[in-house]
Amino acid sequence: MFDAVKVKDEIVEWIREFFRTNGDGCNAVIGISGGKDSSITAALCAEALGRDRVIGVLMPNGEQSDIEYAELLVNHLQIKNHTINIKSAVDGVLTALPSDMEISKQTRTNLPARIRMCTLYAVSQSNNGRVANTCNLSEDYVGYSTRYGDAAGDFSPLSKITVTELRQIGRVLGLPVQLVDKVPIDGLSGKSDEDNLGFTYAVLDRYIRTGQIDDQAVKERIDRLHVQNKFKLELMPCFEYNG
Repeated sequence: MFDAVKVKDEIVEWIREFFRTNGDGCNAVIGISGGKDSSITAALCAEALGRDRVIGVLMPNGEQSDIEYAELLVNHLQIKNHTINIKSAVDGVLTALPSDMEISKQTRTNLPARIRMCTLYAVSQSNNGRVANTCNLSEDYVGYSTRYGDAAGDFSPLSKITVTELRQIGRVLGLPVQLVDKVPIDGLSGKSDEDNLGFTYAVLDRYIRTGQIDDQAVKERIDRLHVQNKFKLELMPCFEYNG
């Protein structure tokens, strides 16, 4: 059985050790979307470091229909926060691309995630910070992240924890239920995570932890996504020169 209290305490201590080793006295900088991952990451960092060393960054791309969830989180934790609208940066890059270039749907979807990460590092470097990666095991297993976007960061507290387990940790942390149980959306395409993936996190998490799955077609899709996206978790391949 998953012991949410024990794992929460272990993550808190892991965060403390990371900062002792990789920036004693530095601040944790977290992109706040209002979803469970960023909410739980922020709450864990606040417990580990104290809320005065946590900086939340809200980054709407123009109008964000659910930004009130992000505002709820920073107010609940009482952490320092900034709202930086990235729309002009996104539009600036898209406008600057060659006029004869056909801009793909994936480009339009992933560009905001990468600009958000650039923004986080700008805030971090100006505030003695370390950027938190907020990806979880379920997302990472099937590559549901943007390389050099939300998949980047300096430390990753949740990358070995499934969505199902994270919700239990969120409750242990005392986060508002609407943040813990909020339907996960990517914040880019307007669709839910499960709509994009084609299966539920409950099915995925059971498969990850037990190897059990009832639908063979879903199993094949999960396996295919896992293989196709493993590169996102690996270091960039480099030519080896031994001259």
